[in-house]
This record gives sequence, C-alpha cells and structure tokens, in this order.
Amino acid sequence: MTVAKPSSITLEEFLKLPETKPASEYIDGEIIQKPMPKTRHSRTH
Repeated sequence: MTVAKPSSITLEEFLKLPETKPASEYIDGEIIQKPMPKTRHSRTH
C-alpha cells in the first residue's frame, strides 16, 4: 500500500515527515507503507 504523495519526493523531504504506524519506507522516490507483522513476529515476550 502506498501513501498519498507528490509524483516524486526527495529523501530529505521524506525524513521531515512524521512517523507513521505501520512504519513507512522510502524507496526510489516513493513512500511505501510496511505491512503489519503477523503471527509470531508481532508478539513481544
């Protein structure tokens, strides 16, 4: 799933954005929202 964004964004602009949940990644000028972890990776001990 992608987040609403301009046609392209710089790394500097991405780093100025607030944190999101789930976290977002910057890849090739695009903001990609990471999927939520499932099953045992989502649990804390």
